[in-house]
Amino acid sequence: MRFGIVVFPGTWSDGDCYHVTKSVLGQDSRYIWHTDTDLSDIDCVVLPGGFSYGDYLRTGSIARFSPVMHELQKFVNEGRLVIGICNGFQILCESGMLPGALIRNNCVQFRCEWVNLRVEDRKNNFVSQCETGQILRVPISHGEGNYYADQETINSMLNDNQIVFRYCNEFGEVTAESNPNGSLNNIAGIINKNRNVLGMMPHPERCCEAELGGKDGLYIFESIIKKFS
Repeated sequence: MRFGIVVFPGTWSDGDCYHVTKSVLGQDSRYIWHTDTDLSDIDCVVLPGGFSYGDYLRTGSIARFSPVMHELQKFVNEGRLVIGICNGFQILCESGMLPGALIRNNCVQFRCEWVNLRVEDRKNNFVSQCETGQILRVPISHGEGNYYADQETINSMLNDNQIVFRYCNEFGEVTAESNPNGSLNNIAGIINKNRNVLGMMPHPERCCEAELGGKDGLYIFESIIKKFS
């Protein structure tokens, strides 16, 4: 399969995503500049982390107007896969491809640390290689990772099993203490209703090699690859 990794001015996790998909997992991968509009050869688009356009106005609010995002909407409408990581999650919310918004961490601090994630529902192409309830250890690195949506939206996502990851402790318990940014319902990652767009704040591309302290990120990338195998 082929991964397409979108690069906006200010993106910085593109190299990590390329390394994992190309060198660690041996998949065909290429960079997609934000002005490119041809996604015809891509199976899964990755919107990496970083500070697109310097995070001016709001995180992801300028990137959503890039030419590639217009094509990405068509890509999504065709049922093809998209994963947005950190800033990529913010961009997906700003573009309306995912519900809700990412706001300033309630601690008003930039958080860069390892967290535990509980897999809430494995019935999608992004965590099919996990078990429901499985705990993944994945690092975060963000200042605006506080997920917010109105209660009606939260209830709708709960009913449709759109919450994929929740912050938890090492025992899988969802607690206030295990929430690093104040996200409602400890939400760390969500999926759209059609189940082909995933947004998550933690960085799976940073934990795909033992030398980096863990390999739980592989579950996510290998789940994506499984769809095309």
